[in-house]
Amino acid sequence: MDRALQLLKELIGVDSINPSLVPGAAGEAAVARTIAEAMRGMGLKVETQDAAPGRPNVVGTLEGRVRGRSLMFCGHIDTVGVSAMKAPFDPVERNGKIYGRGSQDMKSGVAAMIDAARVISESGGLAAGKLVIACVVDEEHASIGADALVTRWRADAAVVTEPTDLQVAIAHKGFEWVEIETEGRAAHGSRPRDGRDAIRLMGRVLNGLDVIDKGLQSKPPHSLLGAASLHASLIEGGRELSSYPDRCHLQMERRTIPGEAPGVAAREVEALLTRLRADDPAFKAASKEMFARSPYEIAADHELPQSMIRAAGSSSAAIGMSFWTDAAILGDAGIPSILYGPTGAGLHSVEEWVDAGSVVTCRDALVALARDWCR
Repeated sequence: MDRALQLLKELIGVDSINPSLVPGAAGEAAVARTIAEAMRGMGLKVETQDAAPGRPNVVGTLEGRVRGRSLMFCGHIDTVGVSAMKAPFDPVERNGKIYGRGSQDMKSGVAAMIDAARVISESGGLAAGKLVIACVVDEEHASIGADALVTRWRADAAVVTEPTDLQVAIAHKGFEWVEIETEGRAAHGSRPRDGRDAIRLMGRVLNGLDVIDKGLQSKPPHSLLGAASLHASLIEGGRELSSYPDRCHLQMERRTIPGEAPGVAAREVEALLTRLRADDPAFKAASKEMFARSPYEIAADHELPQSMIRAAGSSSAAIGMSFWTDAAILGDAGIPSILYGPTGAGLHSVEEWVDAGSVVTCRDALVALARDWCR
């Protein structure tokens, strides 16, 4: 069996569910130890960096014989939860596909980039420059791993090996989370003059958000990412059936595209609440931004994506991805970045798989890129 696939199966077999998503989950420590041991066995210099207690990034470096340009391969080692999965940590290969939690998202990309370093090391190393293999924690929640990584490591370029179906992704969306609370007045359900229904007041907010989303969908789309969008994610309110609810709490997500200013979602929501207050002086609501990550884009004619397309072959082209990735953090830190990774399906679902051949293809393309870039 190809060494990249052996490593992938070993990584799938280690529970690395993100504890910020599933309280009490294993976290990344065990898989980090597995990765560190593998990279040391390949002759890489290995360092760890705690992004949080017990949650270590693992970074391996392969130095060229002379100084030159550096290249980083970066991938996250945490996964989402495994509820309803029958055997999430039992990697099964069937009909050319490898199944298991993290097989596609994104232990396949991590295995490919680590094994690329092995291939280079065993075939004489780099003539020049430096290759950095960065395995980071927590991308599935708040990306504290990538935030920590860029405080200590830099490179002249980076490839984030998220699954891209072997295409070269040069852009992805961002997101902003906003919470909204409407204030009513509690009263017995039989006394409408005493009560004010916070849930019905939130209905006005939801109608306004619908108008905003339709406006976003009607704007000229980004050439690779399409239109910006928003959706209501979580809603909660009320105390019991026989009472007027005095509060209703909504959490929403706004997906952003390059060119939109940071904080756009919070401003849109506050403008909506201002209009609702003007329509009804008794309307009471408040909002605040919870968390945000910026969209990302690199020019299609930049040397990095052009080099990756050459390394990947004629079947690859520049595309955009709908999901957010750590490439935005690397890019904001001044590291030009792209995405390139294997083919699969079932991200965050009960049946996740990756095409085994695509993992090997990804590994070989990363080897070709490193040899071309590090000079």
